[in-house]
Amino acid sequence: MPDPSKHAADPTRRSDNLTWQTLQPHETRWRSLNQRPAIAWFTGLSGAGKSSIANAVDRALTEAGRHAMVLDGDNLRHGLNRDLGFTASDRVENIRRAAETARLMAEAGLVVIVSLISPFRAERETARQIAGDIPFLEVFIDTSLAVCEARDPKGLYDRARTGAIPNFTGISAPYEAPLAPDLTLATDGLSVAASAEPLIAELMRLSAA
Repeated sequence: MPDPSKHAADPTRRSDNLTWQTLQPHETRWRSLNQRPAIAWFTGLSGAGKSSIANAVDRALTEAGRHAMVLDGDNLRHGLNRDLGFTASDRVENIRRAAETARLMAEAGLVVIVSLISPFRAERETARQIAGDIPFLEVFIDTSLAVCEARDPKGLYDRARTGAIPNFTGISAPYEAPLAPDLTLATDGLSVAASAEPLIAELMRLSAA
């Protein structure tokens, strides 16, 4: 680990000119919402059903009186992460920004559902570390490549197979499935509602005040 003392006298470093501000305890906000926060981090191939399941979980939690928010990978790339591409390094930064955003939302007391392909195990572990003391669930949306290609709701696999989309996860870029996810949601042959049920139950339990 780098020694921060080596940079203590360097005024050009941004960290030397910043002071961490102590805010009111997170628990104060959580009590005002009458719930506790959690982060559910989805991972799975394009077309696996991540967005559909995330929206179903979000609706169920909201109807039950929980305060929740979905961070969808495509939506983030329209705004916060619009300067990032799909190279390995850009994917790492995409995960980092999403994780930091999820952590801030969780500190405010929300149940945060993060829906990203998240292809690399190391970056998903980084997201867990950023979550810190916030309950973090790595949720594997387990859908076979064949099923994802058959669905192909955005026509991406066809384009990736022809080389029109480079660095496409599962085709021309690797996907590292979780070795020990906190929860696996199998979608082959199941409805969105049925796939979402185990996660809804777990998030209701975790967020109980």
